[in-house]
Amino acid sequence: MIYTCTLNPAIDLYIALKEMRADTVNRTEDEDYQPNGKGVNVSIMLKKYGFTSTALGFIAGFSGSYIEQSLKDLSIQTDFIPVDGITRINVFINTTEEYKLVNQGPAIEAKALDAFREKISTIPKGSIFIMSGSLPKGVPASIFSEIAAICHQNNVKFILDTSSKAVLETLQYKPYLLKPNEEEIAAFFGKTHHLSETELVESGRKLIEMGAEQVLISRGGEGALFLTNEAVLKGNAPIGTVVNTACSGDAMLAAFLSKQLEGRPHEECLRYGIATGASTAFSKGLSDLHDIDSLIEQIHIQNI
Repeated sequence: MIYTCTLNPAIDLYIALKEMRADTVNRTEDEDYQPNGKGVNVSIMLKKYGFTSTALGFIAGFSGSYIEQSLKDLSIQTDFIPVDGITRINVFINTTEEYKLVNQGPAIEAKALDAFREKISTIPKGSIFIMSGSLPKGVPASIFSEIAAICHQNNVKFILDTSSKAVLETLQYKPYLLKPNEEEIAAFFGKTHHLSETELVESGRKLIEMGAEQVLISRGGEGALFLTNEAVLKGNAPIGTVVNTACSGDAMLAAFLSKQLEGRPHEECLRYGIATGASTAFSKGLSDLHDIDSLIEQIHIQNI
């Protein structure tokens, strides 16, 4: 079984307009509402690739109900914990530039967090648990290592995609896969400059040495890197018009994992991951996969 976890889900409101002007009413030319949050995105994209999952996390208020119902409408199972407040609504504005407005979301009380820990402890042996995204108010960064420890003890494959430096504390529990982007992997190791490809590979190898089984590094317009103990693979990004990059990394992770679950070679998994991430960046929200075949033709995988 596959479980995704979004501790701080959101509704993403995408709007497009020609320009933004101060002190006037700016009328949009296009708008789109989507259930969101990194784990939510992974569940949706896994479904598009034919894999069912159960979405976990916290939801609150009318916006939380919208997310839960939207997933059910897609035949995605949910097992959210309801909390007080309102699940956040993020706004992505596409005009002459791209603006991202990300809200904080509700505070999580200790009782709800205890219920979450208990829920994770019941995940069946042999399952895959994907924990993605930022933490809501009231949840300590130590939750990542706590959940990693539970998964390790219960023989559950733990996948983590978060910008928190607490990722390093999970490595003692041998996570199955980490998916940082370039900025995140630099922050993990206290680097403030843009990492070269060589430095990214070195950092990825360090994560492997510290306990991760696999590392998938998303690089935006530069494609992606994939590392294991045995190999380092590099794939370029296809060409297209970027519309909204917000969900690209989640789409990449879901596509990559879906191909792994099908038993495909690492090269093919990486190719599909990059193509799906790019297709999402070329869309308002998550890709509908209509252009995957043409994008895959542009992607070349190298052993480095």
